Amino acid sequence: MSACEDLLEALLDTDREAARRVMESACRSAGGPGEALDRLVTPVLERIGNLWETGELALAQVYMSGRICEELIETVLPSGSGEGSGREARVAIGVLEDHHALGKRMVLSVLRAGGIPVRDYGCGLRVEDLIERSRAESTQVLLVSALMLRSALRIKDLVAGLRAAGLPTKVVAGGAPFVLDRSLAEEVGADAVGYSASDAVAIVRRLAGGEQ
Repeated sequence: MSACEDLLEALLDTDREAARRVMESACRSAGGPGEALDRLVTPVLERIGNLWETGELALAQVYMSGRICEELIETVLPSGSGEGSGREARVAIGVLEDHHALGKRMVLSVLRAGGIPVRDYGCGLRVEDLIERSRAESTQVLLVSALMLRSALRIKDLVAGLRAAGLPTKVVAGGAPFVLDRSLAEEVGADAVGYSASDAVAIVRRLAGGEQ
């Protein structure tokens, strides 16, 4: 079986040890942990989500699969403190309206593994929350994850609110709606869009460096 099939079987069996072995093997054969997550964890979780939507899996299986994957991510990628020396770009990440944290955690870990300090604003945030935090902390680059289309469309209000407040914060959009509709990021006015966790480092460095 492929690594994805092996991981899928381990997750559905709630076999943490087997899942760990698959992940460690993938990290050795891929270009690094971040690439292994994109090649392995992301497609497997997408498949699990599809199986749930078609009624082939119980919600409990989806939940436990997500929890095990979160544990794997914490194992293979450093969490860091998220605090820089003060000289780095002020970068933050948060989930707009939704409470699904896995995608955010993957991006957060990849950024920290890439040497980029980033603040975690959490999940279930309102547009007003993100604007206020960006103002208070002079956030330069704000990565926003959205799980549902409704939440993704609210990024347009976030961008408008930041501009109305005179804040120069760059907004990076990410999440399933943007993968499914490649024109959505432009529609909501995001400064950049990431289609996988591994995109985050290059995007943040470009925006923080002021490159066009």
